[in-house]
Amino acid sequence: MKRLFIDIDICSGCAECSVCCDNFYHPQNNGITSLREYATFALFCRHCEDAPCVKSCYHDALERQDDGHLKRYMMLCTSCKTCSIACPFGTILPDFIPYFDSGCDFCAGSDAELPACVSSCPENAIEFGEFEEDPENNIYLVGDRLAVRTRKWNREED
Repeated sequence: MKRLFIDIDICSGCAECSVCCDNFYHPQNNGITSLREYATFALFCRHCEDAPCVKSCYHDALERQDDGHLKRYMMLCTSCKTCSIACPFGTILPDFIPYFDSGCDFCAGSDAELPACVSSCPENAIEFGEFEEDPENNIYLVGDRLAVRTRKWNREED
């Protein structure tokens, strides 16, 4: 199965993302922002038992799901960044909480050989192809259509 692949260590190094997106319904979309948030909540989040980020959100826009991962409800989030301030580990970066909502549809149904985000990434941090989970090389699957390279936080190691 072809997946988007993002090297988070390279992607997060870009000061101002200029990646283009082919999202049909949202032509000025920057779907990479939502994918970085999704990957961060899955791989870096410490999954705190008391979840200060969730407790600090007075709009109830953050929720801890059954699998322990955070979900941000875009329609409730006002981008106040309170969750970012409350996170004791700095996992929720302020630039991940934009008011303007972006989303990635993984170019489902697209006729394009290569998604626009891959060819427009100035850091070459995004690829599209066959990727499998490979923890030895720090490659993790996040959902069905996204592979991420980064060092995953592990409670037993730190």
